[in-house]
Amino acid sequence: MLKFLIFLFSFGAVASLFYVLAPFFLARYGRAHKEEAKRAAGKLEEMYVWVEQKKLALYFSVSPIVFAVASFLLFQNIILIFAGAVIGFILPMLVIRQMEKVRRAKFGAQLSDALVNLSQSLKAGLSLLQAMEVLTEDMPAPISQEFALMVKENKMGVPLETSFERLNKKMGSEDLNLMSTAILVARETGGNLTDIFTHLSENIRIRKRINDQIKTLTTQARWQGMIMSVLPIIFAFFVISTNKQFFDVMLESEVGRILLVWCVVSEVIGAVMLNRLSRVEV
Repeated sequence: MLKFLIFLFSFGAVASLFYVLAPFFLARYGRAHKEEAKRAAGKLEEMYVWVEQKKLALYFSVSPIVFAVASFLLFQNIILIFAGAVIGFILPMLVIRQMEKVRRAKFGAQLSDALVNLSQSLKAGLSLLQAMEVLTEDMPAPISQEFALMVKENKMGVPLETSFERLNKKMGSEDLNLMSTAILVARETGGNLTDIFTHLSENIRIRKRINDQIKTLTTQARWQGMIMSVLPIIFAFFVISTNKQFFDVMLESEVGRILLVWCVVSEVIGAVMLNRLSRVEV
């Protein structure tokens, strides 16, 4: 009887605490996901992908729960359940950042052809703004979308310098920065944009060819670094799945815990160093 009363009071205390604190944490949880959804909606709109903010907020809210439940069903481990929830929380933004990265890379790959297109239009006697309009009709997305926005901004009275500054900030491309600088300088000094675009296009093609060669030559080093970085994590998961008490000796002693922390720190440092050493910038 006494044990039953203790259990009843303990359950009541926990339930009361949950009843009091749950609205606060749920409100903070919902507010955080609304802010993330607002940021994500803005980034997607910049990529001309239209998704309602309410749907994004729902995705951001459900994703941690789905990954946590999946981790529970697969591993039934508290640490892995928490890791799954964290992955579900950050995964939507990682997907959006990857979409941005792919879009920027595609824009950079189209820039050389866009310069040739502009040069041909200028040779035909069109103005720079008319040449940009032709580019938006001939070229595929995303470069056609970005230049179409620049044309619309210019017609609404936005200076070309401001439009290029916005596009440079959005794309973060050195080649685009060279192109915009050449256009603005030529407009001020009266340079020959046709020859400038031709030379810029050739320089971009040469640099892209060199970058592709460097990526080919460093592929083996990058894969070795990736495998060496992931191998200890895979080994640890394999050991835990076969023998859950394997690391008890390390976890129960202070020296063992220090060594485990040092292993994690050194693993992160090694992964970063391998990534840096296998990457060559041109």
